Amino acid sequence: MSTTPRTIAVRSRVAAVGALAVAGALVLTGCGDQTKKDSGSSGAASTSAAPSLHDKLPQQIKDQGVLKVGSDIAYAPVEFTDKSGKTAGMDPDIGAAIGKQLGVRVEFENGTFDSLVTGLRAKRYDMIMSAMTDTKDRQNGVEDGKKVGAGVDFVDYYSAGVSIYTQKGKTQGISGWNDLCGKTIVVERGTVSEDLSKSEAKKCPAGKKVKIESFDTDQQAQVRLKSGGADAGSSDSPIAAYAVKTSGGGNDFQLVGKTVEAAPYGIAVTKGDTQLTQALQQALDAIIKNGEYQKILQKWGADSGAVTSAAINAGS
Repeated sequence: MSTTPRTIAVRSRVAAVGALAVAGALVLTGCGDQTKKDSGSSGAASTSAAPSLHDKLPQQIKDQGVLKVGSDIAYAPVEFTDKSGKTAGMDPDIGAAIGKQLGVRVEFENGTFDSLVTGLRAKRYDMIMSAMTDTKDRQNGVEDGKKVGAGVDFVDYYSAGVSIYTQKGKTQGISGWNDLCGKTIVVERGTVSEDLSKSEAKKCPAGKKVKIESFDTDQQAQVRLKSGGADAGSSDSPIAAYAVKTSGGGNDFQLVGKTVEAAPYGIAVTKGDTQLTQALQQALDAIIKNGEYQKILQKWGADSGAVTSAAINAGS
């Protein structure tokens, strides 16, 4: 999940206060701390990080040599678990490239999307990287119009919209959001897709409301739609496009209507942590400048959402 995507008050995936669910082991990406010598182990590597960027990190992160990242690792192709059990996708690759610039490792830890901001507030993570849309509500700690806690700051790194998809050949007359009255839509909980579905339901006449089924992960929503338990699904545009292309060899789903609500994905950092925010911004600008960022997006078929520079809190 939430202007995923990922008004957007909520990834496109505002994170709700809830229990943190950890669903997997830590996954190490990126390269070794430049301040330490290579131990020779297969997981360690030297870095080309500029000392000036490493020096800009908060002392605690420099001491631990690691950036801990909260992520809902079930949102292919942005982040997911591959067939070998490793964390893969656009976000882990961008995270690793940023870590290389900063001279630290990057560890992704799996949790449900709507619990990630809670984990950040509890200092379980240093940052969130999970196709999370930068919105003013998230910046201000607002959910459903109510203040629920401290907000976050964002370093924006990608632009995405929200899409609708159906079973292939079974559009049920759906060609956009205004066709959902009387239909059932499946979404991931805490996402912009869920928020848009709720907004659309308010417009429907009595007796023809949109039925919204919300799930912990986008994959669960896809399974429900695939089984015929719903009329449509909605996800951020790169996720929906990937599902249409790959599920059932491209035979399960089809996109319907236009992509809406284009907005930036942001790396979420504790509100007021200016030192880390600026270090991440400069590291991201560095990989945009050297071309590594564009290569990563091309690898995952996501280059249409590329940005030309890293912005801070640019979401609306």
